[in-house]
Parts: sequence; structure tokens; C-alpha cells
Amino acid sequence: MKKLLFSISILTSVAFFSQEITLDKIYSGYYRGKGISGISSLKNGENYVIIEQDGIAKYSYKTTKKEGNIVDGRFESYTFNDDESKILLLKQSEPIYRHSFLGKFDVKDLKSGKVLNINNGNFLQEPTFSPDGNKVAFIADNNLFYQDLNSGKITQITTDGKKNSILNGLGDWVYEEEFGHAKLYEWTKNSDAIVFVKSNESAVPEMSIPIYGKQLYPSEMRFKYPKAGENNSVVSAQLYRLDSAKTMALDLSNFKNYYIPDVYKTAKADEIILITSERLQNASDVLKVNTKTGAVTKLFTESDKRWIDTDNVTLEFLADNSFIWGAERDGNRHLYWYDQNGKLKKQITKGDWEVTNYYGFNPKSKEVFIQTTEKGSINKVVSKVNIETGKHTLISNPSGTNSANFSQNFNYFIETSSSATNPYTYVLKNGDGKTLKELENNNEQLKKLQADNWVAKEYFTIPNEVGDQMNAWVMKPKDFDPNKKYPLFMFQYSGPGSQQVTNAWDMGNGLWFNHLVQKGYIVACVDGRGTGYKGTEYKKTTYLNLGKFEIDDQIAAAKWFGKQSYINKDRIGIFGWSFGGYMASLALTKGADVFKAGIAVAPVTNWRYYDSIYTERFMRTPQENPGGYDDNSPTTYANLLKGKYLLIHGTADDNVHFQNSMEFAEALIQNKKQFEFMAYPDKNHGIYGGQTRPQLYQKMTDFIIENL
Repeated sequence: MKKLLFSISILTSVAFFSQEITLDKIYSGYYRGKGISGISSLKNGENYVIIEQDGIAKYSYKTTKKEGNIVDGRFESYTFNDDESKILLLKQSEPIYRHSFLGKFDVKDLKSGKVLNINNGNFLQEPTFSPDGNKVAFIADNNLFYQDLNSGKITQITTDGKKNSILNGLGDWVYEEEFGHAKLYEWTKNSDAIVFVKSNESAVPEMSIPIYGKQLYPSEMRFKYPKAGENNSVVSAQLYRLDSAKTMALDLSNFKNYYIPDVYKTAKADEIILITSERLQNASDVLKVNTKTGAVTKLFTESDKRWIDTDNVTLEFLADNSFIWGAERDGNRHLYWYDQNGKLKKQITKGDWEVTNYYGFNPKSKEVFIQTTEKGSINKVVSKVNIETGKHTLISNPSGTNSANFSQNFNYFIETSSSATNPYTYVLKNGDGKTLKELENNNEQLKKLQADNWVAKEYFTIPNEVGDQMNAWVMKPKDFDPNKKYPLFMFQYSGPGSQQVTNAWDMGNGLWFNHLVQKGYIVACVDGRGTGYKGTEYKKTTYLNLGKFEIDDQIAAAKWFGKQSYINKDRIGIFGWSFGGYMASLALTKGADVFKAGIAVAPVTNWRYYDSIYTERFMRTPQENPGGYDDNSPTTYANLLKGKYLLIHGTADDNVHFQNSMEFAEALIQNKKQFEFMAYPDKNHGIYGGQTRPQLYQKMTDFIIENL
């Protein structure tokens, strides 16, 4: 369950005159902001490329002026080959799951102007240039292919691919959802071999979801979905050499080999790196594959007494084949430098803060460029660190949420910044952080919101029952009177490593929360134990008891608010989606004496029903830890429900299955508990499409007004 960051969809722009934030305005596009799409540096480090309406446009870092289009036309995405003589263009796409999609791609030769349809113009997945730029590998119908860009010839590497059975070079549903990507293959640096993962999901239990549509008889969506404790795909690593056109299985029997989450190429011509893991995900091997011989050796093992974030790998190989690695060994996520044989050279970053993103390494200056929480856990800033001397330099704004897109020579970067009070800006800076030019801002968006009496979040901390200071934000009415008693509406997500209390611009639910504030509610959010960016211990204290400490902290936060002079302790509500819906369900049962009303959207109601990789990472299997599963399920506490409860779920949710809400609903029914329930036909975990989101948010608004 990746952190579900849902936002309010935007439709067409119309004129409004009321001086308030309404649902109609939110969904009309009235507050729509500006952005820059598809920023990417060219190899020379002096130009960058973005996606515009009429093509892939080239700009100068030095002058910030447009120098024309590299390619004319409308494209969804693009990728250059290594020497930038060719460009891979996505013309059309159809989504599959969270990351995967079917696409139609062309390659354009930028010297000759020749355009080649990849896979004869048919749909395919995960196309990737070979490093020499002469070929493109891709996946079609679960089989791996490559196409020669000079002759157009297509070579089929595998033939056993089959839906719900065998996947080649492609992750299955749970790999994609929980390891964060669908592609599971890589070219060698010299372009003469491909290492890929073969997944056999034949023994994985199958999930079937009815699709209603307007058919006389519903059809079925069927896919393999390993729930906690059930069979996963059997994976193997395969080496294909182009010269022999033969594939060999790599021997991983001496290493951890239950999962193979990642495949990387290195700086060496005949070498590939595999990241592997056992089922419990508390140890991972970093393996080196010699693609000439097929020999596999271990560089090192990363282990943790609880779990490793197998979905968050930082790995970059430098020119001498030493490498940068991210790990949580000292209580925070930091960077480590290894030699080419897997021997630790040194820890690069240190401190009571975390590295939240890695941008790259400048070989000239010996500096890594990173995003961190060094200016406080709710802020994200950009810094550079010399890996030899340890010199650390902040190069972004010192507060708010800042990210960077660097030129390939690291002489420039485009900083994307926002805070709770300032919408997104895009600023060109030099490598030392000096501002050169603002490229885009959203001042007009802010003016519209301010004219409609928008309020910003205020940040502070709240103690829980064991003395932790939990990050929190609150939104109060514009005419807030500390002598009045206000109803409180709490929002949270609470999932492992997530963060909702962050100093960033919020054009998602932040607009809806403003709408509620203008109706007289105070809205608040608290990140309790289990959430991220406050150190490993705070995040991992929930191990084996997912939900236990998280709901304790939400109850403690609600009680704290209830003691404030301006909060009516008898009118406290809570809302969440996905993991947050699970928490809202626990709040209305285990916390029934504190919460008067709650809304749970697409909630997990029993971790036995959720997928293996995510759930077992934090809980182990149900066979090993039955109490951890059952003692923290809202279904177990259905008899405790007291307040007003609204349960919402999409019937075609492939992630958190409709089954979760059905089981909880039955438990409530059998305990003679009254509640409201809304099912969205054929909608997935995001519950969107057409007028779905406006209807959903109006329903939730009406429920809050009527019951809180």
C-alpha cells in the first residue's frame, strides 16, 4: 500500500462571484495552478527540455530562453538515448495498475529525422534504449523483445509469457504496488546482454472483481493477488546474451532469493546488480552478476531487526565502480560509500535528520546532491555534501518543501518550492544555490484563494501518552474566536513512513478543508507513531502491531484537542482514505468514546485481506503473528461502534478490495449497529472519473454537517 496521496480532480474553468471556497469552484478549475512539465537536462548541461503543448521544447539555462522544439507534436513523455541522437516518444497510453500502462511509442532519429514505430505501432510496456542507442527493449504480452533501430528487426527473447501465469522483465501486481515500479530488466553498459526477472505467478491465488458497466451480465476482472501469508510469484533472474541469442538462469541459491525487487547496471561493461530479499524483508543482499560468465557474487547484506524499506532503494555507481547506498543504520536514513567490492569506505551523511531523496553525484566536485529534513521534519531542503571532506552546503530555500532538477554538469538546477502559505514556484539557480531567475509562480492562484478567505495551516506539536512530540497542523476559521467552542474534524493517513504534516502547498484536500473551515469547523491533522521523517525508532515502533500505536496516538491527539478551550470535545470527527480509512474505522470503534463521527474511504478492515509484500514487511505472516492481525482489526471491535459512521468503497478496487468493507459491514450488522454505506460502481482505489469526485466530496460534506 503505497501512500495514497489523493487529490481533488479539476474540470473546466467558469466564472464565480461568491467570496468563499465552494465545491463548485474547487472542481471547476478556478484555482488551477501553473507548473512546468517533464523537466530534463541535456547532456551538455547547458540546456534543459520540457513538455509543452506543441512539442518537446529546448531551453537555455544561461538565458532561460526557448531555442525551439526538439520534436513537434503532443507527447505524454519522452526519453533520450545516451548520446541524445534519438528520442523515444510516448504518443498514447492506457493505464493498467498504479505504475504500469500500455503505450504506443515512436523513436525519432534527431539527425536524420527518421521515425520508427516500436513494436510495429502496437501497444507495449517499459521500452528502454540500449546504452549504445541502437536498440530498444520492450515487453508485450508478458514477453521480452528488442528491436534494432537501424533495420527495424524485432527479436523475441522469451516465448512463455502468459497473463496470470508468466511475466518476463515485468513485476506482477504486488511487485508493482509495493516495490514501486513495473520494470524488472536492465541492459548491460556495453549493450550486449539483458538481465531480467522471470515471475511465475501460477500458484498465486486469483482475485476476481465484477465489472458492472451497462452490460446485461457483469464481466470479471481477474488477476493474481497474493494476500498476507499466501503464495507469491516464484521469481528467478535470467541472463540473455545477444550474441548467442540464449538465455540462462542465474544461480541465486546461495543468497536471499524470495524477492528480487530491483535490477541495476553499473559503470562496468559486463556487470549487473540485483537487489534480493527474503520474504520477511528484514535483510537484503546486493549481488553482482558477471554477464559474460553468469557468475553471481555478493557485495554485502543490508539487515534490520524489524524491516528494510525494500521499496526505497538508493544506489548509484560512480566511474570507479564504487557506489553510494542509502540505509537506516544509525537511527535515520543516510548515505554510505562502498568500494567496488562491497567494502564500506565511509558514512557520507550524518545527523538527526534524514536523506529523503538522492539526486546524483558530481565527479568534478566530489559532491552528492540530496534532499533532506535537516531544517526540521516537516521541511524538505536541498543540499550538497562532499563525499571526501564531508563539507555540507544548503543550496535551497531553508524552509518549506523544496526539490531540485539538476543539469547534468550540476552547474544549474531548477528548484520547485512551496510551503503552507506559498504555492509552487519554479526558480533557476546555480550549483551553489544562487537564484538566477524565477521561471514560474502561482501568485494569481494565491490571490484568488485569498480573495475567497482562504486560511493556511498552522504547525505545532502535540504530546502522545509516552511523551513523543507528534507533528500537527490546524486550520481555523478566518474569524476564529478563542472564546467559542468549535467542532473539530481530524484528517490523517498514519501509514508506515508516511507524512501528512508537511510544510507544503496543499491543493488536494486542503481546498476541501478550507471549505469545511468556512462552514465553522476547525480541521486538524496529527502524524503519530509509525509515520516518517522523525527517525527510524518513531517509524518502526509499530512493528508487528500495525494500527495499535497509531490509533492510540490519534485518540490521544483528539483528547488533547478536546481539552483546549476552543474545541467542543463532544463534536470531534475523523476522516481517512486507505490506511487512513482503516484508522477512521478503529477510531469509531476503539475510540468510540472520543469520536462522534467518522468517514472511512476504501479502508483495510483486516490485514489478512491485504497484499503480502506490504503487510508482511510490517507484520510478518498471519501464521506467525495471528494476534497482530486480529487484535488490530476494526472488525474485532465492531460491537463498540457508537458514533455516526460513513463507509465508502469502490467496487472495482484492485488494491484494497471491496471485500474489506463487506466484512466490516457484516460485522456491524450482526452487532445491530447503524451506519451509512456508499459503494461506487466500477471505481478503483482512487474513486474518480466523470462526476464521481464532486459527488463523493458533496456526500462527505453533507455527512459532516448533519452529524458533527
